[in-house]
Amino acid sequence: MPQSFYEPEQLVVDTRPCSALREDLKFCIQNTDCFKKEKKTPRQCLLENHPSVPAECHQLRQSFFECKRSILDNRQRFRGRKEYSASTPKS
Repeated sequence: MPQSFYEPEQLVVDTRPCSALREDLKFCIQNTDCFKKEKKTPRQCLLENHPSVPAECHQLRQSFFECKRSILDNRQRFRGRKEYSASTPKS
């Protein structure tokens, strides 16, 4: 019997910048009635300010935007991305 050259499916870890915020935003929007019941895209739900979308999702969207913008900001090369600076414990 020939052996398969393929490895079993491995868990793929997202290593892109701001990936934690991206996942949180996806999860937040996918749990709204706008996405589930009305079958609208996440973008449509956010842009229309649908009542089923909580304020937390809008805040996550803004945080994700700021994180992506910090990648292009040369000053952030020394300070670090927004995603990591907020989670760093202060001593």
